[in-house]
Amino acid sequence: MWSRISLKNRIYIHMAAIFLVTLSGAAVMVWYSYSIEGVLTTITDENLVAFRSAESLEIALVNQKGYVSYYFLDGNLNWLDQLDKYRRMFSEQLGQARALAQTSDQKKAIDRIAEEYNHYIREKNKVIDHYELGNVQFGSKLNEAVRSRFFSILQMCEDYKQEHTRAITTAKEDALIQAARLRDMAMAVIVTHILLLLLLAYLLVYQILNPVRALIMEASRHEKIEFSGNDVKILRQSVRGLIEDVGHTQVELEKSRENLLQAEKLALVGKLAAGMAHSVRNPFTSVKMRLFSLSRSLNISGSQKEDFDVISEEIRHIDTVVQNFLEFSRPPKLKMQPLSPSTVVDTAIQLLCYRLESYHVKATVHRKKILPAVDADPDQFKEVLVNLIINACESMTGGGTIDIYETMLGNTLDRKQAVIRITDNGPGISAAYVKKIFDPFFTTKEEGTGLGLSIVSRIIREHGGSVDVTSVEGRGTTFSIVLPLKGLAKGGNR
Repeated sequence: MWSRISLKNRIYIHMAAIFLVTLSGAAVMVWYSYSIEGVLTTITDENLVAFRSAESLEIALVNQKGYVSYYFLDGNLNWLDQLDKYRRMFSEQLGQARALAQTSDQKKAIDRIAEEYNHYIREKNKVIDHYELGNVQFGSKLNEAVRSRFFSILQMCEDYKQEHTRAITTAKEDALIQAARLRDMAMAVIVTHILLLLLLAYLLVYQILNPVRALIMEASRHEKIEFSGNDVKILRQSVRGLIEDVGHTQVELEKSRENLLQAEKLALVGKLAAGMAHSVRNPFTSVKMRLFSLSRSLNISGSQKEDFDVISEEIRHIDTVVQNFLEFSRPPKLKMQPLSPSTVVDTAIQLLCYRLESYHVKATVHRKKILPAVDADPDQFKEVLVNLIINACESMTGGGTIDIYETMLGNTLDRKQAVIRITDNGPGISAAYVKKIFDPFFTTKEEGTGLGLSIVSRIIREHGGSVDVTSVEGRGTTFSIVLPLKGLAKGGNR
């Protein structure tokens, strides 16, 4: 049932419960305060006044004692005047006590005191009369008898005073009981408040704050989060970051979709180009053979010979482009054999010696000793070196130098690798192009196909090695080829 209530309504219920408990506790405390005030008023205004009246009544009675005896001794009428004075005072206190009596028992007690006092007064007056008539002996005996009634009245006044004392004690006990109840109620309200606040804190922490922080962590899983106390602000920032990321992702998705469409188009173009290249290559082969026969059989002049060479070179260039397309679309199967990379380097330099001269480029090999054997396809590896050297030559239009460094990497036998670095002092490659030069169809040349370096990268990967490039504009370019030693190609390709 509780789990079906929404979080907002649960918070409202807790807050309403706290408000109701607070309101009811305050109301009960106000009611108890009025109740205690009533008890205190009763003690102060009623019981205490009645107690004092009873006490004054007793004092007024005690003050009447002895005046008749004094009169008998010296015959002074002033003693009788004093006695009348205290009798009047007793009568007044008796009337006040009757007015302050609250219960029927108290009123009956006052009536008994009044009745007994009246008997006492009448008999006391008889004693005075006997004294005045000279019947001293009879008056003395009667006075002794009256004295016992006096003490009886005095005891009745004392009992009446004790009755008010008990009433005050009872009122005090009621006040203490009310105070104890008020304390118990206050403790109950405090405990209820604490429990409700703990429940509200649990609700806020475990059902609001912790889920909010978990959401923050999920929304910012790639960032270091520092909770500064305003979790809602952090969550808002994280959600805003997610929205921005979604926007960037949408843009990247659109770009990826465009790239995918472009890749599909390129794949289709590649298939068509492979078929066309195969169909075009056969006629060009026949043309090259015919030109070779004509060059052997015809007697041509110098200018004709120059035209003939230009035609042959252009046909050879077209055949190279077609061959690159064929190799890229249908790479030939490698024919691996053990050989030293140094041998292939020397073969490539010897093969390109005239090309290097025509570009006015000097190539220098730096080697301390022949590199150990690796498993490689000599023709494919030679194509890699030729491509890199020709690219370097074509980048240095005004001539330059190419340095080829042969070194070894690794200390243990199972980790040793042969490294060949081809460095030129050409214009270099801009930083924006360095990451793209191994991509298919990417080229900075006006007449390039953009497949040469892509083929280089594929051949080296198939040999279990790697190739990378470093370049600084205006200071040249370095291609580094790393190949595992013979028998380690499988390990190097992991």
